[in-house]
Order: sequence, then C-alpha cells, then structure tokens
Amino acid sequence: MISITEWQKIGVGTTGFGIFFILFGMLLYFDSVLLAFGNLLFLTGLSLIIGLRKTLSFFFQRHKLKGTSFFLGGVVIVLLRWPLLGMFLETYGFFNLFKDFFSVAFGFLGNTSNIPFLSMLFRRLQGTSSMV
Repeated sequence: MISITEWQKIGVGTTGFGIFFILFGMLLYFDSVLLAFGNLLFLTGLSLIIGLRKTLSFFFQRHKLKGTSFFLGGVVIVLLRWPLLGMFLETYGFFNLFKDFFSVAFGFLGNTSNIPFLSMLFRRLQGTSSMV
C-alpha cells in the first residue's frame, strides 16, 4: 500500500482549490485575481504533492522548456492582469508539457469502440468520418 504523507494530503487540497479558483475565475469572465490565486495554489499544491525537486526537474527538462516557458509566462501575464492572454499562453504551455501523457492516458482507456461519442471523435480526428 502506498503511504501518503500529510504534506501530500495538503498538496491535494491546495491543488483542488487551485483548480476551483481557476475554473471560477474563468466563469466570472476571466477575473484576474481569481485566476492568479488559482495559479499560485495549483503550482504550490503540485510541488507539495510530488516534491519541489521533482517539480523543478519536470518543468525544466530540456525537451519541455518550450511548454514550461509558455505555461509560466502565462502565469506571469495573468499576475500582470492580462488574464485572457495569460490563460491562452498557459493552455498552450499545458498541452505542450503534457502531450506525452495524453497518449498514455488514451492508451490506458483501451478500445474506445464501445463508447459512442469517443469512437466518433477519434474517427473524425483520424480522417475517417464513416459512421459504423
């Protein structure tokens, strides 16, 4: 059994609150204060969950520097009260950082032919729009 430390439990809560504030800030027409607070909570929670050294080594890998610069640059832009531009930059950086993870996650889902919406979506993404 995996033991979870108290710091990791606090990190999960902090990350959850960060995601909540980011979503709530987006719902309130990109409120820059809520988005900035959510970003800070999310990054703090992430470093509490996996540790500061692993967080820094994840973000500053050589092949992930483009995604890191866009993500952290977006956080800085949100802190400077340009929330719409900052969130676009963060989103682009997030997808660049986690593009390897998405293929693993979709592979973990397995065969999507039993899920109607996902099978239609993947067929369209692959270019074959025939409905079976």
